[in-house]
Amino acid sequence: MEIVRLFNLQGSLFIMILAGAVLKRKGIIDEPGKRCLTDLCVNIIIPCNIIKSCLIEFDLSIMKACGLLLAVGIVMQFFCLFLNRFLFNGFGEQQKKVLQYCTIVSNGGFLGNPVAEGVYGSLGLLYASIFLIPMRVVMWSAGTSYFVAGTSDKKKVIHNILTHPCLVAVYIGLFLMFTQIHVPEAAASTVKSIGGCNSAITMFIIGTILADVDVRTIINKTTVGFSIFRLVLLPAAALALSRALGLDPVASGVAVIMTGMPAGATAAIFAARYGSDAEFATKCVVLSTLLSMITIPMWVM
Repeated sequence: MEIVRLFNLQGSLFIMILAGAVLKRKGIIDEPGKRCLTDLCVNIIIPCNIIKSCLIEFDLSIMKACGLLLAVGIVMQFFCLFLNRFLFNGFGEQQKKVLQYCTIVSNGGFLGNPVAEGVYGSLGLLYASIFLIPMRVVMWSAGTSYFVAGTSDKKKVIHNILTHPCLVAVYIGLFLMFTQIHVPEAAASTVKSIGGCNSAITMFIIGTILADVDVRTIINKTTVGFSIFRLVLLPAAALALSRALGLDPVASGVAVIMTGMPAGATAAIFAARYGSDAEFATKCVVLSTLLSMITIPMWVM
């Protein structure tokens, strides 16, 4: 049943991407409209989705497992940041930014949480939310810096990164999760409703970019090599680390599944928003997502 649900989720993702491509081809979404959607997604929808993911109950009885899982997530992020220092130096600057970002950021928020819940129930969803914390922090700090650090004014760069709407959402989300402060129902409902638009709008944006890409060029040496790295080698490292730290089977499974998710869809959005190689980013996202329909069920089993 979990495998069927997994394929349904991935199928839904591709249908939304195709819908975005059709809207672009039909002229319903033009270039100014795509830019508007991108700005809306980065400044409003994604921040609400981040806060939404943090509105969970933090059960102290499983604090130890959560702490170990959090440690695995932190180590994996530092490992990825270390690899980014030299692994992609042979690529052009624009493609290098995309590959670095896709290394530290997976599509765990959209695809990973439902998979973890489907396989392990509510405990799996909690563990997945905890495991994603380091990725979210790095994603909206170091990850964002890959795209916006193109100015000589370092103080301005640091200020822009630290005050980025998505990173501000991380601050708010972590504060709410760890303090367990009651959020008024009207506010919580508003945040959840806006955040719930994330998957559709993100996939639409990728579709609008894909509409201008020759699909015959999606499969190439670089995208295939990166997909193997993202979907096979990184989760294998997470598995080894989880076993070394003695995580219980559920926590270990969540760590591996979440690490083995395809490249984050926000790579294409940021590449488009900040003038990087959006076409290449879309190819990485699309191909890794396609191949994940094979690798994720294998990791799950």
